[in-house]
Amino acid sequence: MITSRIAARLEEQYGTEASSVSSLLEEVEVRVFHEAAEEKITAAVVILADGSVDKLLGAIELMETDWRDLLIAADLARADWSASLDDIFGAN
Repeated sequence: MITSRIAARLEEQYGTEASSVSSLLEEVEVRVFHEAAEEKITAAVVILADGSVDKLLGAIELMETDWRDLLIAADLARADWSASLDDIFGAN
């Protein structure tokens, strides 16, 4: 799910390519989950990518392989994950 705060981070990190990155993430989410993923899954991809297209593709591959490993790698596989997202992306 591309929320407004994730979209803002994509714009910050990818500039003119943010729209393409957002579309790619949405396509992969639907392919993997058959619907938009939860915000924490999309956020985990963005966190791991850290503005790098190569890292983005690696994070997407990890999501496709096992999204739970993606959450672990992004340090979001814990009960307070929403507080982490607020720290990283700003509060909703």
